[in-house]
Amino acid sequence: QVQFVESGGGLVQPGGSLRLSCVASRSIANIYSLAWYRQPPGKQREWVATITAGGRINYVASAKGRFTISRDNVRNTVYLQMNSLKPEDTAAYYCTELRNGNPDRDYWGKGTLVTVSS
Repeated sequence: QVQFVESGGGLVQPGGSLRLSCVASRSIANIYSLAWYRQPPGKQREWVATITAGGRINYVASAKGRFTISRDNVRNTVYLQMNSLKPEDTAAYYCTELRNGNPDRDYWGKGTLVTVSS
């Protein structure tokens, strides 16, 4: 099971931007689906975006037009560019491989925390 380390979170004002990075413990070139999830404080973890090896991309409705997922198979890194951030985007963010549409990750840890507040 590939391990991921997320970074790039922080405190940002509403309307601001952040770029999250997620570095894998091995090559991601042969990983078909990679996804970002987030867990708001006191709530369930939710899917945010997916990118496939072929470049197919999907977003949760609330992220469309504001977030951009990308992958760099040379740097073994997945990115999430987040613009026009809203307070409801506040959450711990995680990345994971998807297998059969489900996250293949046993331990989620702390992720990278994004706080959107004035």
